Amino acid sequence: MAADQNYSIPLRFRKMENLHIVFWLFKDISWCMEWRLLGIVMVIPTLAIAIWIAIKNRVIVSEACHNFAIVFWISANSFWMASEFFKFDEKILLFGLTGKQSAMIPFCIGLLFLIYYYLIWRPTHKDVVETM
Repeated sequence: MAADQNYSIPLRFRKMENLHIVFWLFKDISWCMEWRLLGIVMVIPTLAIAIWIAIKNRVIVSEACHNFAIVFWISANSFWMASEFFKFDEKILLFGLTGKQSAMIPFCIGLLFLIYYYLIWRPTHKDVVETM
């Protein structure tokens, strides 16, 4: 039974996930405080660890979809931050979208991963035990 199943995360993954949160918070605090250099620098480890986590968990569909959604969320969030830092947030960039609105592209890509999981994969794989 699914209720009897345990999902175990290796300690090295958990430590990396926890460190990821630290970097993510530093990135967002820097954004809030308008510390451009630290904010931009923190994008690198935050996004790199998110990608690493997504790749390492790719064999479990629920984990892969959620973790790749996080990768695109961080990408969108980082682009939005950069658009404000470098003053192109209100400038038209592509398809008539401003810099800030252009962040919707990776946000929506992340959402597509979750739509796929919840509306397509999950309903057709009810017998597969997942972490969802």
